[in-house]
Amino acid sequence: MKNKIFKTLIILSVFLFITFSCSKDFLEEDPPHLITTETLYTSLAGFEAGLNGVYNLVRMEREGGNGCRMEIFMNGTDNLTPNSDSKDLGNWGEIPRFWGARLNAQDVAVRNHFRWLYSVVNAANTIINQAQTREDVNWNGPGGTADENKYRVLGEARALRAWAYRHLSGSWGDVPLNLEESKGSTIKTDWVRTPVTEVRRQILSDLLFAEKHIPIEPTMAGSITKGAVQHYISEMYFYFDKPDSALFWADKVINTPNYKLITERYGVRKNQPGVAVQDMWYEGNENRDQGNTEALWVFQFQKDALGGGNSSGGWRRIHCSRYADMVVNGVRPLRNTYERGGRGATRMSLTNWAISIYEPQDDRASQYAMRKYFVLNDAAANAPYPADRLPAGYNYGDTIWCDWGPVGVNEITSANRINVRRPFMRKAEGCDPDNVDSDGRQYNDQPYLRLAETYLLKAEAEYRLGKLVEAAETLNIIRRRSHASEITADDVDIDFILDERSRELVVEEHRRYTLIRCGKLIERAKLYNFNGGQFITERDQLYPIPQEVIDANLTGEMPQNPGYN
Repeated sequence: MKNKIFKTLIILSVFLFITFSCSKDFLEEDPPHLITTETLYTSLAGFEAGLNGVYNLVRMEREGGNGCRMEIFMNGTDNLTPNSDSKDLGNWGEIPRFWGARLNAQDVAVRNHFRWLYSVVNAANTIINQAQTREDVNWNGPGGTADENKYRVLGEARALRAWAYRHLSGSWGDVPLNLEESKGSTIKTDWVRTPVTEVRRQILSDLLFAEKHIPIEPTMAGSITKGAVQHYISEMYFYFDKPDSALFWADKVINTPNYKLITERYGVRKNQPGVAVQDMWYEGNENRDQGNTEALWVFQFQKDALGGGNSSGGWRRIHCSRYADMVVNGVRPLRNTYERGGRGATRMSLTNWAISIYEPQDDRASQYAMRKYFVLNDAAANAPYPADRLPAGYNYGDTIWCDWGPVGVNEITSANRINVRRPFMRKAEGCDPDNVDSDGRQYNDQPYLRLAETYLLKAEAEYRLGKLVEAAETLNIIRRRSHASEITADDVDIDFILDERSRELVVEEHRRYTLIRCGKLIERAKLYNFNGGQFITERDQLYPIPQEVIDANLTGEMPQNPGYN
């Protein structure tokens, strides 16, 4: 038990950095190849390596590594619902089916996410402390002067720390705020929960510092950009009820010439049938240097590439339907292919509401952007994979439709919790076949934050300032590029803005945070989510502090969030 508690203390205190301690016996030497904070953080290259380590931790949000998945920030809302069978009951995706019955302080998913986010905090703190206190660093290198390089590194580290605390404050409210490098000798047992307003002030402080020193373009593929930082500043000002400041910073991003919405076809599939809004999701088009001017931050998952991740399988597989399990006339006709998203796991699916809110001509709901049907392919069309199997009465070229209905009809429910025929967003489809492993995991890069969401922040700020005409025009900029009909000032309210955010950002947005910030999570989950929405309560707007964290705080008080035992 003591060992378990000690390990838990490390959650808040120690970044799992590769360090070694060696005896100082006169017969032993310090091996020169060992990496410690003392040996690594002596040059710009060393700090860049440290930053790569932090980015690797950040990417776990979409990798699904160490029990971390993006469902915790998205599922159980108005537009996404659990859709998995009983063998997945241990995954986060199943908690929103029952809320009170499943969500508790012992939940493994809650614990893993808490641990993961503090590992990001502590990794960033190490870089910040080393950069601020060491006088023996050679900051010379590409990118700028020594001072510029130093402050850019500090800016990136503080931006990533802010990113982690954004998740922590959005998920748990009051959380321990730690700004110091943690070492084994400084393990604390008296952590206190810092009021969420103070945590967000620190987030804002970190972001404002970062904004001064981070360049417009990423320093390397996968780095956070100035535009992403400005975007998060805009969002953060909503928590302080300052829509004028939110508008100012959203405009900063939008008015930067480097950042532009994708309005025309481009890149690797430009000459194939499709729609402009989908092009940025194809492998070879995702990054800014590949033509994606809309990207503010792109997660890297390419195999064997500097800054690349383990796989993007988590995000891809979770959102693709389990189409290969679809049965038609006693036959499973559809083969797993990379064009269809590989092996879909169907842990999260669109609610009927999320499918139904598009106009017929809206490109975002076209077959190129939302998978609503599959075409049976022969061996040639499916190459290099075998032909699809033909059910009785079907021929190659025939269509197999997905299954959905109007709100409240043919919904995913607790009694029908695995519907393999659900439509899904094709953002989660497609990559080069050389970047798919035997388990269906994909390794193509992913846009993580993009300019369209900044426009939606701007529209919300204008709405909150009473500038309804301006808000309508901002929303129309988004709607025009997808050929949705234009709206007027009379159409603008917070629910319309939330609807538009879903149309544009579903499976991307941290939907829980948006709905909670707007005071709409419970209302909209109850209205549109038929697989657990009826069980959600005020308590469920915050997750429980993991019990192991409370137990490990041996000399201080760590109160639990209201409603949890």
